[in-house]
Amino acid sequence: MVEEGDRVPKFVINDAEGNKVKSTDFKGKKYVIYFYPKDFTPGCSIQADEFSINYKKFQDNGIEIIGISPDDTSSHKKFCIKMGIKYTLLSDTEKEVSKVFGVWGMKKFMGREYMGVTRSSFLVNEKGKIFKIYPKVKPAGHAKQVLEDFTK
Repeated sequence: MVEEGDRVPKFVINDAEGNKVKSTDFKGKKYVIYFYPKDFTPGCSIQADEFSINYKKFQDNGIEIIGISPDDTSSHKKFCIKMGIKYTLLSDTEKEVSKVFGVWGMKKFMGREYMGVTRSSFLVNEKGKIFKIYPKVKPAGHAKQVLEDFTK
């Protein structure tokens, strides 16, 4: 599990178009990596929409947005089209990246236990270091909070 002050773990996974994306592709850039459970669910749609609404503000501040979930590239492509997402969504079908970041594990919902992604975000500076972690994100208002924390 990563902690604030750690370097971003190296990874290579596919984006919504099926292109390989490496963590090193973002070297020298500021970015947020947000992990979310599933495309098209209510909370994930709210979160994606808020990042999309604020996308221009993130760009104006030189901040990249990367969303990661266990959904496959086909699902991501449909989600991007439906939600108007212009930023990068990555497909972690094997949950390898989620496990390294420490967001894959046991969850409880309505008395049922299951394995899944805990909605979490990681803010990364130009040096590739994680400077802020949100371990349990509430979707509404999160994009605005992330932008504020980057621009303080």
